[in-house]
Parts: sequence; C-alpha cells; structure tokens
Amino acid sequence: MNPSNVSMIGIWKTSLAGLLRRYEIKRAETRFFFLWVFLFFVVLNITCYWLAILTAHPWVMSYQPTHYTLIMFPVGFLGAVFDTASLLVTVWIARRALLAQSTSSYIAHLSIDLVIAIVATWWVLFVFTVSGWLVSFVQLAPESLQARGDEYESRVVAAVQDPRTHARNIYFGMVMGASALLPTLTHIWLSILSLFRYGRLRLRKGESLEGG
Repeated sequence: MNPSNVSMIGIWKTSLAGLLRRYEIKRAETRFFFLWVFLFFVVLNITCYWLAILTAHPWVMSYQPTHYTLIMFPVGFLGAVFDTASLLVTVWIARRALLAQSTSSYIAHLSIDLVIAIVATWWVLFVFTVSGWLVSFVQLAPESLQARGDEYESRVVAAVQDPRTHARNIYFGMVMGASALLPTLTHIWLSILSLFRYGRLRLRKGESLEGG
C-alpha cells in the first residue's frame, strides 16, 4: 500500500467494507440467521439487566425477587426487538456511507447511529414501563400503565436534575443501553483503528524518505 495514495477516511472505509462483507458472508452461511441474532440480543439484554441489578440495586432481590426475576423476560424480548432493528438500520447506513463521495457525507451517514443511541435511552424507559406493567398482571396486582410510565419518567427527570444523588440509576440505564450502543462503538473503534493505521503508514513513509 502506497502511503501517499491513502487517507485515514480511505482506511476507515476499507475496514468498514471488510466488516460489512464478513457480515454478509455470515448471514448467507447461517440458517435462520436473524433468529440467532435476535436470540443473541435477548441473552445480551438479560445479561445486561442482571449486571445492572446486581451492581446498582442488589438489595431489591431481597424483598421483591419474583417481581424482578419475571421482569427479565419482557426486558430481554423488547430489548432484542430494538437491537435487531437497529442492526438492520446500521447495516443499511453502512452501505449508504460506503457509497458517499465526500468525507462529510460519509461521516454524516455514520453519525445517524448517534441518533439510534439517543432513541435507545427512551426505549429503555419504554421497556421497563411495559415490562413492569405486564408483570403486575402475572402477579395478580395489576397496575396502571400510565402510573408505571410516570414513575419511570420521574426517575429520569430526577437523575437529570441531580445526577450525583441518582448516580446508581444513571449507571443502571447506561448498562441497560449498552447493547444499543454497539453500532456506535463499532464505528468509533474502526475510526480509532484507522487513525492508528494511517499514522503508522505516514511514519513508515517518513522513515523510507530518511533512509532514501
């Protein structure tokens, strides 16, 4: 590879194209691919849920173990719905980005994933609102969906107004939204990796000029 003919964005595009190509090959080779993807996200969301519970609010299992155990099922399912949909959107965005002719257009396309990450915050709120509401029927103590939604919304408002006092709830939300951040984190990782590769190529070019 000739360092004078490459750019950081070019390396980034090549890396993204390679990742997308591996995705397409895996999808073609795997039977029921999207079912496996969905199940993966179910497990990932349940894992994030228990990690968040046991590290942020472990005491809740001592007085409402059944409630919080049951909630993990709708949380896992609804979280997987969003994550699977966001994966499809991310793949579509990546294809469009690779067709972009300018650097600004390329970055603008990939920046759409930031919107997905923001939407994920509100999706987590929706997931816990609906999950708690559904579990209340299973436990024969039905609650109002509106009341449940107001409860979680008030927690979000309180966390924004006083983040230090509600640090545990903020941490809980960040862990629960981790799976939805995977596309954004992937782009960030590829960009950092491409920057290092570009820097290494420029360094090699400088060394070759000095040697010549």
